[in-house]
Amino acid sequence: MAAQTYLAYDYPILSVFWSLLLFFLWILWFILLFRVVTDIFRDDALSGWEKTGWLALTVLLPFLGVFVYVIARGKGMGRREIKHAHAQQEAFDARIRRATEGGDRRSSVDDLAKLSEIRARGDITDEEFSRAKTLILAGHGHAGPPETGDSSAGR
Repeated sequence: MAAQTYLAYDYPILSVFWSLLLFFLWILWFILLFRVVTDIFRDDALSGWEKTGWLALTVLLPFLGVFVYVIARGKGMGRREIKHAHAQQEAFDARIRRATEGGDRRSSVDDLAKLSEIRARGDITDEEFSRAKTLILAGHGHAGPPETGDSSAGR
């Protein structure tokens, strides 16, 4: 009969703590590595050769490359990140403004409802209503007051 093994007994709580600490530090380092690589590509002040050199340093000697990059260009990383966030916010705001500016336009349903009200009041005839309705449905006009010119002159 095989002897039972107690894994928790063989792995003390301090070892669990150190293992978790190393695991989270390892994850933080990967996050920092990806931020550095993103910053290398985002920085417009660097030439292509400088970007290649920094990228080669961070890929070939990852720990040293990341630490040297953070020491040499760490302040600029924050500024570029803030600049990028502001640019994204401005682009988002501009998209929202464009979308809401189109909200002032009336739809053809609104135009048809207004046209029906005008006809119900007796301000236009059934023939004028059908012509205006055709124009609205074709997308060539909007419901408004009928034209003020003499419409019977051309008949």
